[in-house]
Amino acid sequence: MKAGPPVVQPPRGFLAAVSTALGLMLLVAGGDADEGPLFSAVAFGGVGAAVGALYLAFPQGPQFALNAASVLAMYTCLYAVVGRAAFPLAWDRSRLAGFLLPIGAFVLACWLRRGALRPLIGADQSPDFTHLPRFARWMGMVGAVGMLSLALPISRADPGTQTAALVAAMGIVAAATAASVGDVVRLMADIAAIFREVTPRLAPLAVPVAAYCSLWALLTVVFGCLYRIADGFSRSPLFTGAGGAPIRVDFPTALHFSAVTLSTVGYGDIQPHDDGVRLLAMVQALSGQLLLLFGFYEIMRGSQAGAPGVESSQGEGRPAASAAAPPPPAPPP
Repeated sequence: MKAGPPVVQPPRGFLAAVSTALGLMLLVAGGDADEGPLFSAVAFGGVGAAVGALYLAFPQGPQFALNAASVLAMYTCLYAVVGRAAFPLAWDRSRLAGFLLPIGAFVLACWLRRGALRPLIGADQSPDFTHLPRFARWMGMVGAVGMLSLALPISRADPGTQTAALVAAMGIVAAATAASVGDVVRLMADIAAIFREVTPRLAPLAVPVAAYCSLWALLTVVFGCLYRIADGFSRSPLFTGAGGAPIRVDFPTALHFSAVTLSTVGYGDIQPHDDGVRLLAMVQALSGQLLLLFGFYEIMRGSQAGAPGVESSQGEGRPAASAAAPPPPAPPP
């Protein structure tokens, strides 16, 4: 029997990168839902496809693909805001075309130059910011297009003129992006390299951060229960609402007030009405400040634990003396 064609397997980390990008874009698409369901669907699918194509073009850099997803998510948000403000009457299909033009130009340019760009995205690549002036020129050109779109009276033109202006503006952005693809990719690779260098230093912080979160949650629950019990045993309500009327707090409301007090946010929607509850809230606020100092100390100590050149102190906080060879004996007189 003849063997079938070999099964093509996606690069390692491909599904994780694309799934993360789709999850991020699902959140962004939900935030941009006022642009219409079609735009949300195009943004979700377009960015997911772009990240997948970039990962296939540069399979040695998963951080690069995730960084590209975050950049495209920010681009989606900016496009929705600036596009709606500068071209409010543009046709809906032109909005979709204008959104996809720079993304398609960037991905196509990456694929055409992937052989020259792949060495810049290696896992052992260190950040190099000597190309930043060229990247700044690209940013200046793209920013100028956005500022002119907002400054010129295009928003008061007829729908046809706004549609043409939108497509022209995004065409300029797409051309500038394709022409500067090397600088854009290099900056994204530098950011990915920084992420790779920072990630090992974050490992010692996991335990103090988890301890801080656990204690914060414990204080929130304990004081929330105290507020609920005190209000339940009281003959009259101990809290007032936003309008100043006395209210009874249920357990979710007590937890909300406890979290707001501990974080010192102070929304003002619920206020203590009784002196005893006010004193209890003061104790909780003080406990939150002490917890914040404890968390800051432990996190800073954890961040220095693996730093090179940091030696453990001995005695009265002085660094340990390094072992040194004894001085040679003095020559005889």
